Order: sequence, then C-alpha cells, then structure tokens
Amino acid sequence: MPRLVILDRDGVINADPNGYISRVEDWSALPGSLEAIAALNQKGILVALASNQSGVGRGFFDEAMLMKITAHMKKCLAEKGGHFDHIAYCLHHPNEDCACRKPKPGLLEQISRALNCPLGPEVLFVGDSAKDILTAEAAGCTPILVRTGNGENTLKTLIKPPAVFDDLAAVVRALSAV
Repeated sequence: MPRLVILDRDGVINADPNGYISRVEDWSALPGSLEAIAALNQKGILVALASNQSGVGRGFFDEAMLMKITAHMKKCLAEKGGHFDHIAYCLHHPNEDCACRKPKPGLLEQISRALNCPLGPEVLFVGDSAKDILTAEAAGCTPILVRTGNGENTLKTLIKPPAVFDDLAAVVRALSAV
C-alpha cells in the first residue's frame, strides 16, 4: 500500500469542462471520486491534491474564488467521509518560469515537505494528462493515468503509458485488492 496518493484535480476528482472552473457552480465531482478518496483516508493513506490553476495567473478568476471552489470541494468530500491531507496549487501564468507548475515537480515537493513524507516510487500520482505523468516521473513517484477528463486523449499520445485505470474509483479498488 502506498503511504501517499497525490491527485490532480480537474479530470480526476471533478469533471473537466472545456475551459476553466471559475465559479463554485462549475465544480462537480466525477462519479465515485469522492468515495474513493474517503476509502483511501479510511485505509490510513495520506491524500493530497496537486493542481495547476493558471486561471488565476491569467486573470480569469481570483485566488479568493479558487478558495471558494476549494471549500465547496472539501465540503462535498467531507459529506462522503473524506478529506485532503494537503492541497497544493500553482497559480502562475504558464509563461512564468516557476518551479511549481506541472510538469515540474515543485507541487509534489511542497506536498512532501508539508506532510513529512518522502517522495519515491511508493508515492502514487494519479492524473489525466501527460503533464501529470511527467510530474510524477520528475519527482520519482509512480504515475497512474485515469481515462476520465483528458485521460483517454492522453493515452492515444503515449508511446509507453503507465498503469491505466478507468477512473479514480478503479485505482482505489485495485489498491484494495493488493
């Protein structure tokens, strides 16, 4: 069992619209994702979120709105009996050369420090994009691709894909079988 599972947000936990989730009303959980996080919590596995949110850096919405969306997500998760142990966002514009924007490993390193949990192959990073896979590899973690969000399209572009699952719930079911 992994000690830590890091999740991308859009396309893994919630529906990923064409555009940005810039209002609370835009956020909706994917079927089974919140229950899957709660199941990880119940197993004593740390759960963190690592997400590029360049909509802030691009001026599409402000950090206060992102925090409202996050509070709504956390409330919905709590209603299912789950929680995040840490949330890390990159708010920078893609043209900024920050260390935290995926595919750089800065968000995962921030999570590692906050949770006092070293990164390595026993840490899973679940995402739906090539950036997520590259981020996991850059941090020395094990990448997992889900078919939700952009995952199906991402899968078509990969020469050597990592482990692939239909959705986050399927990842957690596979972990439970181990």
